[in-house]
Amino acid sequence: MTDPSLAISNLRDVPYFADDIADRVWRAWWEPRGFPRGHIAELVAGSLGDDHIPFAIVAHRGATFIGTASVIESDLDERPALGPWVAAVWVEPTFRGLGIGASIVRHAAQAALATGVESVYLCALPQKRAFYQRGGWQLDEKDVGESRLDVFSMRRS
Repeated sequence: MTDPSLAISNLRDVPYFADDIADRVWRAWWEPRGFPRGHIAELVAGSLGDDHIPFAIVAHRGATFIGTASVIESDLDERPALGPWVAAVWVEPTFRGLGIGASIVRHAAQAALATGVESVYLCALPQKRAFYQRGGWQLDEKDVGESRLDVFSMRRS
């Protein structure tokens, strides 16, 4: 990604994107399961607080929302001892395939590690395995849980 007009910011610095994040995350993962949008909006609002975690990363061009990733304490019920997690990675369809998702994920992981944790995790469907491995993520487990997810980690150097 070499677009100089693209910015990657912490949601705390661009809070007006909170509604965009809640909308995309809700539609992608929670609306199909019948969860109310308001619940997701509350979780996103938690990223605006003073705690190191949770937080959200936003890719944008000025006031145009392009993508997001969140860092949360827990993202996989089957692995409650692991954390924090990079989760809810989303890139607007018209911006996919440009390296923006990889940049957002890398930025989120680096920001999580900068809080002092030794490792950060993420889980994904097996078809995303190569994407995350190219981004420097270590595959730790396969076939986890009902969704048969891969679990990845990145450790502080």
